[in-house]
Amino acid sequence: MDNENLNPYDQMMPQPDDPDKNSEKNKERKKHGFAAGVGVGVAAGAAGTIVIAIVGVFIYMAVFGHTLGEGLTTAGNELLDSSTVSKVDELKSYIDKYYYDDYDKEELQNGILQGLVEGLGDQYSLYYTADDYKQLQEATTGTYYGIGAALKQDADTKQVTIKKIYSGTPSEEAGLKEGDEIISVGDTDATSEELSDLVKEIRGDEGTTVHLKVYRASTDETFEVDVERKNVELPSVEGQMLDNGVAYMQISEFQTNTAQQFGDMLDGFENSGMKGLIVDLRGNPGGLVTAVTDIVDRILPAEKVGDLPEGTVVYTKDKSGHTETYGQDDGKQINCPIVVLVDKNSASASEIFAGAMKDYTEDGYIDATLVGTTTFGKGIVQTIYPLEDGDAVKITTSKYYTPNGNNIHGVGIDPDVEIEYEYTGDKNADYDMQYDNQLQKAIEVMNEKL
Repeated sequence: MDNENLNPYDQMMPQPDDPDKNSEKNKERKKHGFAAGVGVGVAAGAAGTIVIAIVGVFIYMAVFGHTLGEGLTTAGNELLDSSTVSKVDELKSYIDKYYYDDYDKEELQNGILQGLVEGLGDQYSLYYTADDYKQLQEATTGTYYGIGAALKQDADTKQVTIKKIYSGTPSEEAGLKEGDEIISVGDTDATSEELSDLVKEIRGDEGTTVHLKVYRASTDETFEVDVERKNVELPSVEGQMLDNGVAYMQISEFQTNTAQQFGDMLDGFENSGMKGLIVDLRGNPGGLVTAVTDIVDRILPAEKVGDLPEGTVVYTKDKSGHTETYGQDDGKQINCPIVVLVDKNSASASEIFAGAMKDYTEDGYIDATLVGTTTFGKGIVQTIYPLEDGDAVKITTSKYYTPNGNNIHGVGIDPDVEIEYEYTGDKNADYDMQYDNQLQKAIEVMNEKL
């Protein structure tokens, strides 16, 4: 199940609504602090998909002079029959003769490949060039060579602003601050490109530097700085101990390192006498099935649901009816009430988490309550197949089901306590959780359990 979250992949796939991309909506409400990174350009993925695995496979295209793969022959009624190949040649001749400008041959070739996958009519099946695939892998791991700053771009003005500086990263070392406006990256005007493209210029080889021109409104100064690119690992789990022994944990996405981060933080909370756990999945667009199942394994007891193996978190079913289960007994569980915060941007792997909590509560194994609004409704799974030349293709391969057999695709998961989000504090000030009405409701629900 695929990584989804922020730039540079939000331009490749439809996402749940993204408040950071709508400046008018931002004026109306204050975003929850955990979700302030939605729409940022640090190390992100495509929203609303789940990647189950990366599988080696080789596809060769005759159009480009390679050997044809099975099902792509030019004979009979196969995909690349003689008529289709002839039409491609005919189209190219028109382009060569009449197109007003020069063109990039490789871009045309990529367009043919992308069009093939788009022909499925499935918004989640995608073709990746080698560069796109490399960035997708970085997004999935949460590790990349860059400066460690989350950026956001105004949808109207294209102004690029630093949304967050991650601790211990080159951005912090260089003295950059949240709220700084990026005027240019090297010779590139920051407002002249989409954020995803600008991020590509900020990233680079380890040990090299990127030259930034920055405006700081708080001091009304413009300055330039060279920031060294380093190996950066972004946190996907943040949290703190609240009053009354209640632990609060926000998971921004499910990356390769998320389960480890979650486990380490949870161990610390348990050692501090945790009496209840609030898990915030608002704005979390999903991620890796291994990450979410490892986290849910850490929370749930290894009980049997229906005819499924003990500890099942989720199961998938492909078009041939083959079923595969995920989740196991890791020998650990938490013995306290749980509240899970969700909203319409909680998608994919987030819904696996929420679905497991709901089903295990219905069966009487745990005490979990969902608070917020109905989730996105993404109940299908993608598999990534790397190609021989470094490109890759992501294809929807199966549906997934909660332990009690619910497929939530196009429907979502309804909360037990429904409450629309409202930020009751100063919308121009920094986020303060005491003014987050959904979080305060979650705390209220938790306190009633304790």
